[in-house]
Amino acid sequence: MDRRSRYGLDTHGIQYVRQEYWNLPTPALYDESVGRREGTIAHLGALCVRTGEHTGRAAKDKYIVRDAETEEKVWWEENQSYQPEQFKALYNRMTTYMRKREVYIQDLYAGASQEHRLNVRVITEEAWHSLFARNLFIIPDRADYPEFEPGFTVIDVPSFEAIPEVDGTRSGTFIILNFTERMAIIGGTSYAGEIKKSVFTVLNYLLPQRDVLSMHCSANVGERGDVALFFGLSGTGKTSLSADPERGLIGDDEHGWNDAGVFNIEGGCYAKVIRLSREAEPEIYATTEKFGTILENVVVDPVTRYPNLDDAGMTENTRAAYPVDYLSNVILEGTGAHPRNVIFLTADAFGVLPPVARLTPDEAMDHFLSGYTAKVAGTETGVTEPQATFSACFGAPFMALHPTKYAKLLKRKLAEHGAQVWLVNTGWTGGPFGVGERMPIRHTRAMLRAVLSGRLSEVEYRKDPVFGFEVPVECPDVPAELLDPRSTWRDGEAYDAQAQKLASMFTEHFARFHTAPSPAKSPAK
Repeated sequence: MDRRSRYGLDTHGIQYVRQEYWNLPTPALYDESVGRREGTIAHLGALCVRTGEHTGRAAKDKYIVRDAETEEKVWWEENQSYQPEQFKALYNRMTTYMRKREVYIQDLYAGASQEHRLNVRVITEEAWHSLFARNLFIIPDRADYPEFEPGFTVIDVPSFEAIPEVDGTRSGTFIILNFTERMAIIGGTSYAGEIKKSVFTVLNYLLPQRDVLSMHCSANVGERGDVALFFGLSGTGKTSLSADPERGLIGDDEHGWNDAGVFNIEGGCYAKVIRLSREAEPEIYATTEKFGTILENVVVDPVTRYPNLDDAGMTENTRAAYPVDYLSNVILEGTGAHPRNVIFLTADAFGVLPPVARLTPDEAMDHFLSGYTAKVAGTETGVTEPQATFSACFGAPFMALHPTKYAKLLKRKLAEHGAQVWLVNTGWTGGPFGVGERMPIRHTRAMLRAVLSGRLSEVEYRKDPVFGFEVPVECPDVPAELLDPRSTWRDGEAYDAQAQKLASMFTEHFARFHTAPSPAKSPAK
């Protein structure tokens, strides 16, 4: 049976390529990647690749075409605009550049919900990028390939660079989304995460307009069918904490919430693996030793081919990209019921937030709109150590619409389905970054077990004097002093100063969205 769609490359204006490789499976893509010297095979089978200069997202080089379709909808305060004429010229040069070159095409689904999934075509010049897309998204039945019609197309050509003086870009690197043409083009970077996050940005634009909440979160489900969502930026623990052997994993990073419940947007995982421990995170660690997994920028012994997950010689942002079914306890359908608990994860670099707190609906909206965490080293180009930051909806770089659009949808769904919201700090305790220590993951897991089992709803709470939310005074398997962050500091007055500083930052950001202008009035760029 042919793997080629009748909607060929000419659908996208791509002609005269040397060779088209349609929907190659994993073994064939291994052959291509190794044969083209894009990567090497590690001990036990993972494909090891390097992404060159860009080892994280090039956030400042991402644009959305500003035209009649997007003018009144896109959150221009966060998203950079790009002119339609510039896009057309750059696209024409890019497709001309692709002539006489080999290209790899994957036709895939984004979204486990048949009603709300998006047909995504990913066209790449590198075979391992094609494998990345195949690992990260949902693979159709082979019988569906001939009639597969792309609803959005990503064209990824790392060796092609923009000319800033001609194209109006900041550099030779570009990630540009065009919602009118239903297309994204990527050039000047081999960091495969740009493919994943471009598709997520697309769905963050499309789904809320269909009354479906798109979310930067992981999701799992217990034996009783109780679904939990874990919001948070990269490095806050979404992947690690949702991969719980006692709960079924729905997905580790991106989800939608429709009238039927939650659904995974992806078919794979893209986990940080720097200093990953077999003992602390056996499920994820095991994926690094499997055929089909891609290890990005992981240092590998050139002779033995043993990966060294503790070596950050290339970047702190080492990654593993693997199909979700490489984990042992997975909900293969990628769907679940309406959530019972919603957890906001934050890596507090100030070291002043409690490890767990219960939020009221109004507090939940404030913290969702602020999205406080710390940028962890390596997740973005130029970030070499954690920095306190606010990111609306726990994912502002991927939110195409105004944050209040997502917040209103979340508030309504929380009320309709009675979900409880919790704030969980996976950051620092005993002092700020550089002084204190990272919250022990075993204690975070214990707190989450108490939350998800309902045991944390039965204990006594105190009101935090600075931040106002409710904090438990006890939790099974967690030292009581850890629940009170001030008691973990040697200098209580220093804690007070840091807490007031962070509280002031919260107040400032809360006010920003309570008085936010409509998207239509956002200033042009």
